[in-house]
Amino acid sequence: MPRSCLKSKGVSSGKVFTCLIILIYPVVATGQSSKVIEGLSFHSNILAMDRQYSIYLPAGYDDNNRSYPVLYLLHGGGGDHSTWIQSGEVQALADKTISEGRATQMIIVMPNAKDKIKGYYNFIKGGFNYEDFFFKELIPHIEKNYRVRTKSRFRAVAGQSMGGGGTIFYALHHPDMFSAAAPLSAVTESWDKIDLAEKLQRNNIDGFSEEQFESYYRSYSIPEILSAADSTTMDAIRKIRWYISCGDDDYLFEGNSLMHIAFRKAEIPHEYRVKEGAHNWSYWRQELPEVLTFVSKSFTEF
Repeated sequence: MPRSCLKSKGVSSGKVFTCLIILIYPVVATGQSSKVIEGLSFHSNILAMDRQYSIYLPAGYDDNNRSYPVLYLLHGGGGDHSTWIQSGEVQALADKTISEGRATQMIIVMPNAKDKIKGYYNFIKGGFNYEDFFFKELIPHIEKNYRVRTKSRFRAVAGQSMGGGGTIFYALHHPDMFSAAAPLSAVTESWDKIDLAEKLQRNNIDGFSEEQFESYYRSYSIPEILSAADSTTMDAIRKIRWYISCGDDDYLFEGNSLMHIAFRKAEIPHEYRVKEGAHNWSYWRQELPEVLTFVSKSFTEF
């Protein structure tokens, strides 16, 4: 018993009842805790291999039949499906943000984009199309096996660094699939062809044709995508709620600033935040509750 109950001699019945409530409440709360399942996998026909992912299920998921909105949370270049769990402390931060009423309950999916060829895009030379896998296999797998709301207004994407790049281009390529996108300290990819050629050379990627180079550049260049978008596509991009955040000491600050400028010129509404910080987990842990709060505004009526 709590000490306040043990010391209360001759207490009234009302005070006894209060003590009983204190004793019962922690038992109820314990039965409603969230959980993270790490290292789940399923076979991808597109990638011809098994692919792993981890998932956060909110408190009470196993005790009801309701469906939940979903956030696809993408890791950076040095991570995998477990990094947002270990370094990002996703469970503790999501639990806290939800319990404080700043975010709605949601499912968080953390896919692995590390194995074989690292990254979230379709490979420049073909033969390993991760982006196709994400939309044609991963999302359907999640919606089949978990109680996920399947309308686009209940689906969001976010990520840091390389995962921020995945967030940007997934939302630009498939704007009808997401209600919100939140790239953090994002790799914004190439702003001109010279930059792309140098980047491919640094990563020892060669043997592609000129046609493959041109196609890849058009697919993963923000200015190229925006200039080629028709009015219907641009309207869809503008309907996405964008949250762009980067630390003032981040080496990717310039690219994120250029994205902000490009979005302003294209009249794409967005939140752009520059805060004190660098390209590290201290910054991304600080930002995760802001992301959860931001995407929740897309999931709920307001």
